Amino acid sequence: MVSPGETSWVVIDSDWNLHVEACAYLASLRAADRSLNTERVYAGRVALFLNYCEQSGVDWHDPEFTELHAFLRWLITEPVRHPGGKSTARLRSKGTANAIVTTTSEFLKFGARLGWVAPRVSALLSQPKYLRYVPPEFDAGERDQFRTTQERTLKFRAQTTEPALLMDEETAVVVCAAANARDRFLVTALLETGMRIGEALGLRRSDLHFLARSEALGCGIPGPHLHVIRRPNENGALAKSRTPRTIPVTQKMVAAYSDYLFERDRLDRGAANDAVFVNLFREPRGRSMTYANAKEMMDRLARDCGFTVRPHMMRHTAATRWIEAGVDPDVVQALLGHVSFASTQRYIHASRKRMREAVESTAKTRRDLPW
Repeated sequence: MVSPGETSWVVIDSDWNLHVEACAYLASLRAADRSLNTERVYAGRVALFLNYCEQSGVDWHDPEFTELHAFLRWLITEPVRHPGGKSTARLRSKGTANAIVTTTSEFLKFGARLGWVAPRVSALLSQPKYLRYVPPEFDAGERDQFRTTQERTLKFRAQTTEPALLMDEETAVVVCAAANARDRFLVTALLETGMRIGEALGLRRSDLHFLARSEALGCGIPGPHLHVIRRPNENGALAKSRTPRTIPVTQKMVAAYSDYLFERDRLDRGAANDAVFVNLFREPRGRSMTYANAKEMMDRLARDCGFTVRPHMMRHTAATRWIEAGVDPDVVQALLGHVSFASTQRYIHASRKRMREAVESTAKTRRDLPW
């Protein structure tokens, strides 16, 4: 059930009826407290699979492994279509195809548990894998039983791509290209704190403690900072981590917020809305910014700057800056809100500048050696 005023996603069939099984799967995501953005993405992936099955004559309740593998291949050979049905020349990457099939597999396993999908299908989707190499602190169990995990059978060997970061000169271009104080503050917040876009869009003004002392607000944490708290929001934004965290902020961010408040008060928009980021320049004015609003803003920045600009690039950029400044990895982990350090390691990148410095400094020390 969806409460009044609550947003949710559904999948409909070709007769415009609710697809019962797909909608039940999406309801399970809501019950598990997954974010609205996750629900939206998964709904699209499940609908894509069901459309493929209908057009290809595949019984999605009982597909053969060869049919599932054909779907995986189709994902990277069939051009992406816009919502209006127009095809483009853009093809999905293998990484994107893997993500779609992962969601599809979860949907089929969910259906198998409820008797909608043949039990044998669930067994086709994974196979045992023995971990030959594990970290030193890994507990393999008395009989090495924990070395055996379940590996997905439907996936590509996706090529590892260079992490998407913004160089210092690029960040300056992005900030300058922001059309207004609100956009500059959002960009600054993402770059300075490493927050996820959902965490930023879910901020409320009561979460921002930008004074030197916050005792008057009932908070004993010294210095300017903000609080990231997981809770429902009208725009569907949701902090990924279930553990609240505090992030210190710089004077640069405090100044950007002051500029934004002046702009917001001058336009007299959203005075009654406690959300930090609201629509100022188009309807519905004063309402909380949504993921779609933020994406539109980032796309506009990318067009104006001439290079890719995405919120998650700024998260990677913030983490890389902290590491290069000598911040301990465990502190970076806490700032990013990761439970596991393995998650943080994906954000630790060697910049081109550091790699160049490493090669040149080593060459200097070996200058007088024959080889």
